[in-house]
Amino acid sequence: MFGVVRRAWLPLLIVLVLMVGGFVVNRIRGYFGGDDSGNSAAPFEDTKPFHPKVVVYDIFSPDGTYADINYLDLEALPQRVDGAALPWSLTLSTTNPAVSPNIVAQGDGSTIGCRVTIDGELKDERISSSPVSAQTFCIVKSG
Repeated sequence: MFGVVRRAWLPLLIVLVLMVGGFVVNRIRGYFGGDDSGNSAAPFEDTKPFHPKVVVYDIFSPDGTYADINYLDLEALPQRVDGAALPWSLTLSTTNPAVSPNIVAQGDGSTIGCRVTIDGELKDERISSSPVSAQTFCIVKSG
């Protein structure tokens, strides 16, 4: 009899510890709502519809020149337009809560300007002059 107990006490202890541990975990999960599957009777409130943001990039020059334009799209990916006739405009729309428009342009004339408008509100405008190939930029840190 003692021989069987000597050989079986460790596996019996392991089984007992596992059973007690499982019971404790089950009680803790039940206490903190770990078994809740989310199918409750109370419906979740629908989020309010979000009005899209409309971003307008404008590049202009009084003498109607051409420009190379680099800008960030609304996913913050760089885009390039080579040899665009001025004035140039691009309208983008997104439902993201915030955007960070950025545009850089270099023309072949002596004066060039940029403008960034978000939802009809002017956020940044710059006009630059240079004897040769004027360059300008407009940055909106958060719009």
